[in-house]
Amino acid sequence: MEDWNVFLKRYKREHNLSQLKLAERLGMTQGGVGHWLRGTRRPTLETINEKLEMLGLVFLQARVMVVERDVVTDAPGRNASFRFPVLAWADLQGPLPETSKSLEQTDYMPAGNAFWLVVENDSMNAASGKSVPEGMRVLVDAGLLAEPGKLVIARQPGRPAVLRQLVEEGGDKMLKPLNTRYPMILCEDGCEFMGVVVRMHAAL
Repeated sequence: MEDWNVFLKRYKREHNLSQLKLAERLGMTQGGVGHWLRGTRRPTLETINEKLEMLGLVFLQARVMVVERDVVTDAPGRNASFRFPVLAWADLQGPLPETSKSLEQTDYMPAGNAFWLVVENDSMNAASGKSVPEGMRVLVDAGLLAEPGKLVIARQPGRPAVLRQLVEEGGDKMLKPLNTRYPMILCEDGCEFMGVVVRMHAAL
């Protein structure tokens, strides 16, 4: 289970955790985690899924998580890749589904649950600079903090979720389209940020 060890080492490093803190998150002893990190013990797939859930990564499952050597060749020092579900915008109207018929692979290590969405309109298609054209597939990390300047998926009460850039003006949070033909939207009370866009791929 060498790839599980790679995953844990990356998670520990990218979340700046000590071995003790990682053990606490996994509900294990520090010594037990040490065996996993060193590769001297190998957990079962059932145990891996249980621990992923404890980390809050319910979209990463042993049967969905793909950790293959040499899949990612342009990222020095990395030898793991993951598949995340491709969701429809309709899936964002309620609790997010835990499974999907379609998956897409990337080397991105999520901070929380992550999923792909296909951009369905030209509201983020800018004439110059940062642009997210219609038909592109974006990877959304629900574990990242929505901060001004970030591209986010936001859901206002009683409205469908949208992809916008989060900006702050006069102390108010606003949802800004990159296409100037669309209006700026004020974040109302109850506005929910469902995740931050971290990757963009062309949908074929």
